[in-house]
Amino acid sequence: MRIHSDSFEHRQPIPAEFAMGQPDGFAPNRNPHLAWDDVPEGTRSFALLCIDPDAPTVPETVGREDMDIPVEQPRGDFVHWAVVDIPADVREIPAGSCGDGIVAKGKRRPPGLAGARQGLNDYTGWFAGDAEMGGDYFGYDGPYPPFNDLRTHRYFFRLFALDVAKLDVPDRFTAAAALRAMHGHVLAEALVYGTYSLHADQGKAG
Repeated sequence: MRIHSDSFEHRQPIPAEFAMGQPDGFAPNRNPHLAWDDVPEGTRSFALLCIDPDAPTVPETVGREDMDIPVEQPRGDFVHWAVVDIPADVREIPAGSCGDGIVAKGKRRPPGLAGARQGLNDYTGWFAGDAEMGGDYFGYDGPYPPFNDLRTHRYFFRLFALDVAKLDVPDRFTAAAALRAMHGHVLAEALVYGTYSLHADQGKAG
């Protein structure tokens, strides 16, 4: 199975159009185009995850004008998108069809992908406790790495072909719940990733 995007080249910068943040603030936050082929026989649905494995793990270093986050700081995962029950006949997600713009407190019913379910992304936890932005962030919300991070972040779009039509996850599910539910049901996996940085020394983001 193969996956690609017309919105960015594999291992190359993601345009700011598909990010949540840019140097001067919020960005258009549209989901990128994705398409796939060479699907294995017996596929009954797909699941899709977008994960940044380069998220800083020391919160007090994030967003500070007086310091840079060092490349060697330990990193963790930050989930930007979790989708399950994508129908087996789907081969493409158009750009902007599942996310276009930012919704304060999160999108409750993300558009696009008829028949599929979109779970919570990690902005749910990031904005928790924020009176203006806190809420349940369902669907796609794009890159917004710290402006003071010296590491260029990678965003992996992982597509799984599954032998079940529906995954046993609750309505308010996470990427971790989807991964647990698909255990033993994965026929194939494909991935594509792009990069993004807001640090001035990394050049123009996107």
